[in-house]
Amino acid sequence: MEFKHKPVLLDECIEGLNIKEDGIYVDGTLGGAGHSKEILKRLSSKGLLIGIDRDLEALEAAKSNLKDYENVKYVHGNHDDIDEILKELQIDGADGILLDLGVSSYQLDERNRGFSYLGDNKLDMRMDKTQSLTAGDVVNNYKEEELADIIYEYGEERFSRVIARNICREREKKPIETTAELVKIIENSIPKSKQNNGHPAKRTFQAIRIEVNNEIKPLYDTVLKCIKSLKKGGRLCIITFHSLEDRAVKKAYIEAEGRCTCPKDLPYCVCGAVSYGKIINKKPIIATKEEQNENSRSKSAKLRIFERK
Repeated sequence: MEFKHKPVLLDECIEGLNIKEDGIYVDGTLGGAGHSKEILKRLSSKGLLIGIDRDLEALEAAKSNLKDYENVKYVHGNHDDIDEILKELQIDGADGILLDLGVSSYQLDERNRGFSYLGDNKLDMRMDKTQSLTAGDVVNNYKEEELADIIYEYGEERFSRVIARNICREREKKPIETTAELVKIIENSIPKSKQNNGHPAKRTFQAIRIEVNNEIKPLYDTVLKCIKSLKKGGRLCIITFHSLEDRAVKKAYIEAEGRCTCPKDLPYCVCGAVSYGKIINKKPIIATKEEQNENSRSKSAKLRIFERK
């Protein structure tokens, strides 16, 4: 299957990165390389793009999509380790870093990966197939309370307790192995009258995917690592699709900006706030109505930009 991924907030990201033609740029979520191709178009032969992705299939697709460009380094890894990756590549700092968080359109469409609640496939949901934890492990091995908390927090699912209870009841009979089996349990857990806001399994599948791929917990620290990996004047652009992601990014940006928390009547700062730069947009940038109509994935997208000083 062709790796298709329509880049969200593309123009806004390119503008936000403030690209220098001889600069070093990192796409920490390379995917189908839609954003990266536009970055490369603006780089001279002296510039460099580093593409990181934990999905080997995405990396192979990106290599094909970027075959006309030689100034690219491909890394099978996780953007959570961006400082170590740059160190291994002997790169002191980047002029720009882009993170487009969440799952790609390809991963959702490639049904055998188990990301989608449509069809009947093995419960997998791993972005990195070399990791051991799968959606099947989460569904069949996590305690009921753990499952309920994950589905509520990461999926914002109001029927999380019922869904978790019914999952545990069903897995006592036999392991839950496929997406269709899980969907049936979820559908039977939510009253029909409440199944009118999209597919009833959407929120639970999102929650399990976030847990499998550890998408939220390290994000705050990852953002700070990215900021510290920038050169002076370098920009960090992060696109989020979930309120928890956006909250973590916003919190890390405020921390990195080093806002003084001292009482205003003190003559000088005593709180020890250290500033690594400034937040470029106080409010997140969202997709235009036109883009939202063309690409439904962009409806929940928020872009935040930070500049290193």
